[in-house]
Amino acid sequence: MALINRISRLFKADFHAVLDQIEEPEQLLKQAIREMEDDLVETEQRISVCTHDQEALATRNSEIDSKLAEIDEELDLCFASAKDDLAKGLIRKKLEAARLSKRLTAKYSASENYLTEQCAMLDENRATLEGLRQKAELFAQRAPAGGASEFDDIAWMAQELRVGDDEVEVAYLREKNARGQS
Repeated sequence: MALINRISRLFKADFHAVLDQIEEPEQLLKQAIREMEDDLVETEQRISVCTHDQEALATRNSEIDSKLAEIDEELDLCFASAKDDLAKGLIRKKLEAARLSKRLTAKYSASENYLTEQCAMLDENRATLEGLRQKAELFAQRAPAGGASEFDDIAWMAQELRVGDDEVEVAYLREKNARGQS
């Protein structure tokens, strides 16, 4: 049993090493940027819909408040005219409107909390996207001109270690001068 576990771990390790060789970090980074941009668009749409819903809730709630004020005036008239049956019907409407107003207020509050969360998520995603874009710029700047893989450390180091003819001439003169003075 232990031998089988060791062999399976060996195959898994080799398989993961092959996958690591196949994956291109620059392409993965570009894909992550595209996905993050899509997420930002979706979050902005959710925020827009939520804002619109909140405006509709606020409008509906103000309509109910004005209706409650009308009902109060009508109730005053009913009580002044001793119309108890009519007053009971208006009281029923007032209670229903008050319940609806309470539900709309609760829904508005929940919507406001959701909107706050979405705005925070949007800000966080924008910061993450900016970080991904900066990494992509670093990869693009690090890319060698010869078309080799930008992650080929040997080619990159060789490019950094090249010494120009001018540098050789200046170093030669310094060395000659240093040895001539001693």
